[in-house]
Parts: sequence; structure tokens; C-alpha cells
Amino acid sequence: MPTRRSLFALGFSGAALLHGAGQGGRPSVEPAIPADSPIGRLKNRKSEANPITTDERQARVDKAQQLMRENKLDALVMIGGPTLEYFSNVRWWNSERLFVMVMPQKGEPFFVSPAFEKDRALEQIAQGPAGKYPHVFTWQEDESAYQTVAFGLKERGISTGRLGLEETVKFVFADGIGKAVPAATVSSATAVTAGCRMIKSQHELDLMKLANSVTLQAYEAAWKSLRDGMTQNEFAGLVAAAHAKLGFPGGAGVQVGENSALPHGSAQPQAVREGTILLIDGGCQVEGYHSDISRTFVLGKPTDKMKSVFDIVHRAQSAALAAAKPGVPCDAVDTAARKVIVDAGYGPGFKYFTHRLGHGIGLEGHEWPYLMKNNTLVKDGKSLALAPGMTFSDEPGVYIPGEFGVRLEDDMHITDHGAELFTPQSYSLEDPFRVA
Repeated sequence: MPTRRSLFALGFSGAALLHGAGQGGRPSVEPAIPADSPIGRLKNRKSEANPITTDERQARVDKAQQLMRENKLDALVMIGGPTLEYFSNVRWWNSERLFVMVMPQKGEPFFVSPAFEKDRALEQIAQGPAGKYPHVFTWQEDESAYQTVAFGLKERGISTGRLGLEETVKFVFADGIGKAVPAATVSSATAVTAGCRMIKSQHELDLMKLANSVTLQAYEAAWKSLRDGMTQNEFAGLVAAAHAKLGFPGGAGVQVGENSALPHGSAQPQAVREGTILLIDGGCQVEGYHSDISRTFVLGKPTDKMKSVFDIVHRAQSAALAAAKPGVPCDAVDTAARKVIVDAGYGPGFKYFTHRLGHGIGLEGHEWPYLMKNNTLVKDGKSLALAPGMTFSDEPGVYIPGEFGVRLEDDMHITDHGAELFTPQSYSLEDPFRVA
């Protein structure tokens, strides 16, 4: 099943389709865009994105191997997905056939691939640091992929060590590998994979800043094209078209009126009318790095209650930004925003602000760490502390059942002295893209 996390990997047409199918009524279709319209005047920004280099990926491997030594892991096992791409530049679609990269604590990584996929695997491996000395062990359709992994581990002298599995490895794969190497101990590799990925380099931050800039620009162009009577799918189509015009796949889920009180939306058909709230939530990818932005606005004039709730959420977002500093526990940022909302009468706890304050973001829309109480990524028994280079969504919200919801979401990164948003905060319900 497609998830919000995987949505924007599908490209423009896929993003538009899924936003429509998942958010009520018929799928969105690419609208006709006049050349002199706000969307038609957008310029392609693809040339602004600089890919991650092989040397950068090698530095990531070196850091992972250091973390493996600190966490007493002898090898790291990963299947297709963002972590594999992060280290190797290999983009692999997962199926029932096992394809893995095994990174030993020392030495070069090796791959296990279906035999008929070897040439395709080598082609991709050549685009990353493992391409210097590619080691690919293959298995035929009537052979055991897990015994092939065991053979590769034995060749490296680590068949009795501790194997760290990246968290997305399917149970069937983890179980098969564990049974093939019974003398080894299978454990979680999150301390290594999250330990690397949650601290972004300046290059990664630059790509994320571009992704956020593109999404905000696309949102504004779509907002300028909004009209009374438009369905939520038609507006979602405009957002996707604007992203495509800017050169990057992306889109947004759109919720109208009382459906905006459901944080991830409704499947009911919706139409925009004067005085109704719209809550949009989405983003794009630039060289694999995500943006995730929410804006709430009104076509026409909002009510005083709408404006009051917007102000509360805006102050909560600002409070979270002010609280986010190196050394501060992740959960303290959620606490700072939630206090503003509860003190304003929308509490207690999660009653109206129904979700965490934010999530890590990077090669995945949601990734480690998370800004929430009882953050499950702990160190020395304590909630993980913020550090320079971490990136998060900052997305407080107030959701009033049967009436409306307001969420304001921008992505932020932790600096040496505090935190900064990649994009300006929303100005108001009537003028969301005005810069104060």
C-alpha cells in the first residue's frame, strides 16, 4: 500500500494519481496550464541540483564502519531502499527475491543478487564507491539466497559475528539469513544507519533547501490559481503541475472545510467554497531528498475563530523553533509547542494537537529521529539530544472535529547555536505566502 512516506518517489503522474485516489473521488489528472498563468510562468530549476558524489558516499561508508565498531557490529545488512542508496547509490526495487548489500566492519562491501540480475546490479554498483572493487555473489532460482549470504559472510570470516539488519529488512529475509548463519547473532543496525543519516552534510542541507524552496514556490503558484467551486483533486492537480514545471516530482494532499480537522485527510469528495479552509500537505524530492510543507489558508474571508486558531498554531511553531538547540532532548521541542496550544485552551495533551510535533526528514519523508515524548531512539537511557545537521519537520496543528483544522509545517535544520527553517513561516490565512 502506498504511504505518505513513499508518495513522492512515484513522479508527477503517480503523485497526482495517489493524492486523488487517497484523498477522495476520482484521481487527479494533469490540468491544461496556460503559458501566461502563475504556473505557466514557472521556470525549470533542475540545474540547481548537484548530485551526491562517490567520494561523499565513501565517507558515509567510513563513518558507518566506525559506528559499527562502537556498537560492536561485525556487518551491516541492507535491502533496496533509502539506506542502500545513501551508502552505495544503488536504487533497487524489492521483491520476493533477495538482493542485499553487506557492509563488513572492515573491508569492502559485497552484494548478493539473483544471478539473472547480476549485470543490472553491476551497472548500478559502478555508480557508487563499491564500483571500484565490486563483489557480487549470485544465486540461481533453484538455489538458496540465504546460503549465498552465508557463503559471503564466511568468505569474510564473520559468520559467527553480530549482524546488524537495517530496519526495513523484511522478516522473511531476516529469518532466512538468521537460519542460514545460526552461529551469528542478528540485531538491529538502527544505531548505525540512523547515526549516519540523521546528521546531514552541507551538501544534503543545500539539496533540502532547494526542495523546500521548490515546494513553497509550487504551492504559491497553485494558490494564485485557486477558484470557487474547484474540487480538492483539481487543486492537487495544480500543485503537482507546478512541481513538474519546476522540474521535480511532487504534489500535495488537499483537505477542505471540516475535512481539514483530519490530519491526513478524508476520502470524501470535497469542493472549495468562499470562506472555507484548505489544508494542503506535501512536497517533492531533489536528488532523493524530501521537502514536507503544510499550509492552511482560506478562499475569501476567514472567521475570527479561524484566525485565532491560526495565531495559536503559528506561535506554537515559533516556540518549537526557539526551543530547538544542540543538546536539547528531542521531546523538549514537542513540549514547547504543545504548551502554547494547551495554554490557549486546546488541550489537554493530544486532544486537539493530535500528533507529534515533528519527524526527521531527508532521503525519506519520515526518518529518525522524531520530535516527541518518549522518543524511541534513546542514548544512555535518555531521549536523543539534538545536534547540528539534524533536520525535522516543525508542524504543530489544532484540529476541531466537525469544524476545521489548522496545521503549519516547515522543515528546519539544527545549527551550531539553534535552529533555522528552510522556508519563511506562513503569514496569515488570507495571505499565506507573504513574507513578513
